[in-house]
Amino acid sequence: MKPFFTNLKEVWSRLSWLDVVCSVIVVLGLVVELFGIHSGVFGFLEFLAVVAGIYLIVRLVGWWRSRLLWSLRNRLIVAYLLIAVVPILSIIVLVVLAARILYSQLGAYLLYDDIHQRIEMIADIAQHIAITCQTLPAGISQDELKEILTAQSHAVHDRELPGLKIDLSHDPSPLQKATLQGKDSFSGLLQEEGSPVPLWLMSLRKIKDSKELRWVVLRVPVTSESEFLSTIASDLGVIQLNLMENYEGAARQGVVYRSGEKQYRVAGRIVASNRTLQPAMFWLDSPVNVLSRLDSVFVAKDGTVDPARPLLAVSNARPSRLNARIFTSLGELRSTYVILFVLVGIIFLLIEAVAWTTGIVLTRRITRAVADLYKATLFVQSGDFSHRIQVERMDQLGSLGESFNQMTSSIGTLIEEQNKRQRLENEIAIAREVQNQLFPSTLPSVPGVEIEAICKAARSVSGDYYDFIQLSPTQVAIAIADISGKGISAALLMASLQAALRSQALTEGSESLSTAELVARLNKHLVRNTGDDRFATFFIAVYDSATRTLRYTNAGHLPSFLICSGSSHLLDKGGMVLGVLEDYVYEQGLLQVAPDSLLIGYSDGLVEPENVYGEEFGIARLREAAIRVQSAKPLTVAESLMAAAEEWAGTPEQADDMTVIVTRLR
Repeated sequence: MKPFFTNLKEVWSRLSWLDVVCSVIVVLGLVVELFGIHSGVFGFLEFLAVVAGIYLIVRLVGWWRSRLLWSLRNRLIVAYLLIAVVPILSIIVLVVLAARILYSQLGAYLLYDDIHQRIEMIADIAQHIAITCQTLPAGISQDELKEILTAQSHAVHDRELPGLKIDLSHDPSPLQKATLQGKDSFSGLLQEEGSPVPLWLMSLRKIKDSKELRWVVLRVPVTSESEFLSTIASDLGVIQLNLMENYEGAARQGVVYRSGEKQYRVAGRIVASNRTLQPAMFWLDSPVNVLSRLDSVFVAKDGTVDPARPLLAVSNARPSRLNARIFTSLGELRSTYVILFVLVGIIFLLIEAVAWTTGIVLTRRITRAVADLYKATLFVQSGDFSHRIQVERMDQLGSLGESFNQMTSSIGTLIEEQNKRQRLENEIAIAREVQNQLFPSTLPSVPGVEIEAICKAARSVSGDYYDFIQLSPTQVAIAIADISGKGISAALLMASLQAALRSQALTEGSESLSTAELVARLNKHLVRNTGDDRFATFFIAVYDSATRTLRYTNAGHLPSFLICSGSSHLLDKGGMVLGVLEDYVYEQGLLQVAPDSLLIGYSDGLVEPENVYGEEFGIARLREAAIRVQSAKPLTVAESLMAAAEEWAGTPEQADDMTVIVTRLR
């Protein structure tokens, strides 16, 4: 029951307000029809119900069509039906219809031709009798002549003209005069109103140059009991002759036959009682109806004549008998043609069977491949990228399946790499947070000293390092370093350097320790605890506000400079980088600082940016930019130097970590 309610809920969700209104109107219309109320408003409601029902049927057909054609398999089936089956069925129906029309016309022709042959035969007999009467001796009486002619005619024409009657008369009867209509001869079908024999096959002929006998009258009765109808058109089955009469009424009663401007209806029927339809030769040998029109002369009781009263001959026939009639003229070649036709038919059926089999196989392959792809997409949608499509043949569909497998494999690898990258980014975020904690969070409180620093990492974590350490109430140490490499490895080495620096600088008596000795100890620490390919440039300066002296040591770092009154002094005394030689001896520099001086330390990322011509920003441009803003606050100076370097490069993308320290010494 659950799927039923689910489907019902889905159908209800697809209904629009117009669908609901039309459904209600249809229900009300059915209720009104059930109670039989058809007047007034209820009649109009029934009309609305019909219109609403048509609308709902159209909607239902559209919905059913969309559901049917959603599947590729159903689409291909419909396409095959429209492309292959429907044309073949149409051709078959057209061939069958054309064959039945051809057989019907052939049967009508056989019936028409056979009756007219009998008419010509009776006319020839009448002409022969007339000529014979002219050449006979005068001594033969009329009865003897009639007996001789009747015996000869029955002997020769008894099978074709059963019941033939021959009369010789001096003067034709009123019926015969009406039939002749002033002519010397007549041959054809004659209807006589009110006669026990309503239809005759008759021939009248005048005997010329005869003194005694003037007319020859030949008649063959056409009735249900007579044998005439059983002798004509032996290839046909039951034969029925419909006698027609004029119809001038306004109301149609029964079947009305129109000929020219006149209308006729059936006045009587003559059915051959001794004819039956031949048995079928095979299961497709179904009978066809045969309809043929014959013209007859109708003579009414009052003597009026209708020279062209239609007579409809209705019959049926087996196609096998008509085929035999068609192929009769082939003689000995008949079997050859039949065998050839059968062989061609068998070949056609084999070709059609192969085509159908090929179409079904190709359709199954296509639909199976699409179904496998669809199922695979469902696995992908659920997050399972391990599912693979089984590739059986390396055609285009197989290549598509293989591409899908490669795609899902690549997506799985990418997702795995993304997960690893996500974990790495999380670790980097933690490292960045730890590194931020390594930078000084509070500025030292030394009279006459203002310090600001900015560090922009090229990656998530920086290889640059700066630090401020207050050694005594009047002394502050300012350090800046650039670790070799970038990223996590540089950050780890920076953390080791920071730990070593603070352990040395914060021990008792460190305020009197020379900067050269401090740097030497740091160098020994890095040499012993890092690899041969790891090193760091380092600069440290210790400023004493009481004596206004500045002690510094530069271990391979870009020289900081001291700006005072528009001039600058490079701080380049020291030695080589840290982490290379363990017992290297460093040198300490000593300066007397003038009031309102500006100490600027930086990393190589600030002077190495290149413009579009490949020119570096350089130390000289950095120093000139610092001199221009030397009277500003330290933070403004630091931001100005950063902006100058970025403006020179012309791009926000950094190639290296950028760090600057600005210290105002009052």
